[in-house]
Amino acid sequence: MITLQSTVEGKQFKLKELEDKLKPLGYSIGGGWEYDHGYFDYKIDDENGYTFLRVPFRAIDGELEQRGVTVQVGTPFLLNHKYQDSLDDNPDVFNGLVRMTWNSSINQFQEPVEKDGTIDQKYMPTATSLIEELELTLLD
Repeated sequence: MITLQSTVEGKQFKLKELEDKLKPLGYSIGGGWEYDHGYFDYKIDDENGYTFLRVPFRAIDGELEQRGVTVQVGTPFLLNHKYQDSLDDNPDVFNGLVRMTWNSSINQFQEPVEKDGTIDQKYMPTATSLIEELELTLLD
């Protein structure tokens, strides 16, 4: 993980407004969504895992699923997840075929090899450009 300083850090927005501005730029609401915090992710690359610019936010006046909730933006960062190329070697299986069938229909994702993989410096110019675009979009 590499943190990236930005003038959007600490700024407050209505979550709907933030979503309406970021989704057209290619951001999606990422993993780790909870009642009080979440992330907007911009996928930069999917070579050797997935490299994202992640923009964290947290609710300051309620819960995220509430209409009109205000959120505060945290420090953006680059994140890399590396996944297995083969079948998951750690399946959650018990009680035979019924459990395997249920598990494969619900849990279709492999465990990451590295949840916080090394980030190639070649992504820094892209990350810098994305931060500039983020600031121009949110702070106009």
